[in-house]
Amino acid sequence: MAASKIATNGTNLNYRVDGPGDAPWLTFSNSLATTLSLWDAQVVELAKSFRVLRYDTRGHGGSDSPEGPYSLAMLRDDVLGLLDALGIEKSHFVGISLGGMTALELELAAPERIGRIAVCDSRADAPPAFAKSFDERIAIVREKGMDAIVEQTLVRWFSAGFHAQEPPELAKVGGMIGSTSLAGYIGCVRALQTLDLLPRLGGVTAPTLFVSGADDVATPPDSMRAMHEAVVGSQFVLIDPAGHLSNIENPGDFMAAVGPFLLAA
Repeated sequence: MAASKIATNGTNLNYRVDGPGDAPWLTFSNSLATTLSLWDAQVVELAKSFRVLRYDTRGHGGSDSPEGPYSLAMLRDDVLGLLDALGIEKSHFVGISLGGMTALELELAAPERIGRIAVCDSRADAPPAFAKSFDERIAIVREKGMDAIVEQTLVRWFSAGFHAQEPPELAKVGGMIGSTSLAGYIGCVRALQTLDLLPRLGGVTAPTLFVSGADDVATPPDSMRAMHEAVVGSQFVLIDPAGHLSNIENPGDFMAAVGPFLLAA
């Protein structure tokens, strides 16, 4: 179906549903400065077995961009409101970067609504250096606009080997970054800067898969391994080669990890 907008938690979210109507639900959540089209390749395969819901995080893509700051709890409640509005009692959940943090927050707050979760290229805390780096980017985009951080973000998100191939995906992701609203970007950055999931990860009870790109400098594999170790019974898969957006850089290995995990449900 075509993308639509729906009211939830005081805003309007852009969303899209694909797949057979009688299949179990699977929700995808995108990273900072991207849109639901980030998952196009994965939906082609997974919509054969699941009713797939994708949405643009508030402040991104076709969703509304209210002034921030936002919080992770706000992003969580956006999703719960979206599930309620669509009559979805329970859904598996795959999130990358900010979307992975949202997945964990959802499972901790409303475990009865969430099935299996795949947390990809994410982190669970916001140490001072991490938070400060975002202050520097906010200063740039306030002065020069989102286009000013496209190149540096692509360098940080993808491996040197991927850049050397000059794939079309770089332009696609660059377009998403450049078109992200200023209010939405800054609002979600403020949520990242207050990230404090690490002490709570022992409360995660859903079957959980952690996926990390081996070349990810934005959310390094070591931080993902620490999250994996904090969640009893979780799985960890390293995607090599891949940077921060492992589903874009290495979709084959990404699906080889995520697909069987979800289908095991």
